[in-house]
Amino acid sequence: MRRFDAVVVGGGLVGAAIAWGMQRRGARVALLDEGDLAYRASRGNFGLVWVQSKGLGAPHYQRWTRASAAEWPALNEELGRLSGRDCGLSQPGGVHLCLSEREFEDRAARMARMKEEAGNHGYEYRMLRRGELDGMLPGLGPDVVGASWTPYDGHANSLNLLHALHIAFEGAGGAYVPGAKLLDAACAPRDFRLRTTAGDVAAPRAVLAAGLGNRELAPLFGLDAPVRPQKGQVLVTERARHALDLPTTSVRQTPEGTLLLGDSQEEAGFDLSQAADVMAMIADRAVRSFPWIAGLNIVRAWSALRVMAPDGLPIYDESERYPGAFTANCHSGVTLAGAHAHLLAPMLLGQGLDPMLAGFSARRFAADRRAA
Repeated sequence: MRRFDAVVVGGGLVGAAIAWGMQRRGARVALLDEGDLAYRASRGNFGLVWVQSKGLGAPHYQRWTRASAAEWPALNEELGRLSGRDCGLSQPGGVHLCLSEREFEDRAARMARMKEEAGNHGYEYRMLRRGELDGMLPGLGPDVVGASWTPYDGHANSLNLLHALHIAFEGAGGAYVPGAKLLDAACAPRDFRLRTTAGDVAAPRAVLAAGLGNRELAPLFGLDAPVRPQKGQVLVTERARHALDLPTTSVRQTPEGTLLLGDSQEEAGFDLSQAADVMAMIADRAVRSFPWIAGLNIVRAWSALRVMAPDGLPIYDESERYPGAFTANCHSGVTLAGAHAHLLAPMLLGQGLDPMLAGFSARRFAADRRAA
């Protein structure tokens, strides 16, 4: 049995960011990766580093997301230097386009409430009318009446990010274990022995970051991870002349010139098939936003499953029964990579989760379950 200071279950963006964050602080970490049998949300996401839509009614989530976005420049620089991979970070701010007056009014109310809930932390945003947008985003369609803008937003190459995290982790001496499906665990406070298809490992700290797999694995460690899949579909166009300097919620242009179109939210269980009507909806909104997109060919498309809690917020917990066991669940592995590597990892190596994360505990769902 191989022994480590910590073992992280899940080799996607969440697990890799946490594992690298712990390894870079001198811990000996094993990163268990099930492999391509897993649902791999990390390989199917939209690649936004996004703040402005996160945390309505949950100021602690807004603060956590903003803290992560603020960590991204340092994360990007360090990973690029250590891995030789360009994570492609661009944080010029971002916009959410509104295609009707009703959408604009609803968005303005949302942003005003976000600012109010931010309190003394502040929240910078602007509601932009069409005249201002024309100078920022060329080729807007006639249906665009305005947009919300914040300076915190951006986008990155999520595949390069995943690759860079793995390279940096192994370069720092981390033990990457592929094909390691967790079969069973013997747990005691700060003593965890995990049986996997790639051999057995032991450590005084265990972190579950297995995405949708956490729902099944969490009870082994005295934890709860009531996550569900939410499908999203993405369309990719052929390369085009660079036109979009700002990412939007549903359209962004990569440095290579391709455009990613997305933002569907489908409650379809574990169904990974693609639906023509949803793809048509995505394309329709993109063309209404930027009519020139209609002249581009779609060259690739996929669907992926988000990891969603009942309220859409992350879940972070330490086991009360088996201290030293943690779970980390979220649907924003790109946005929260900075927080996971730079803020969460030190907590896991130290005295446990900071009280600032108490609002993310799965215990928040206990009342709803009793009522049910």
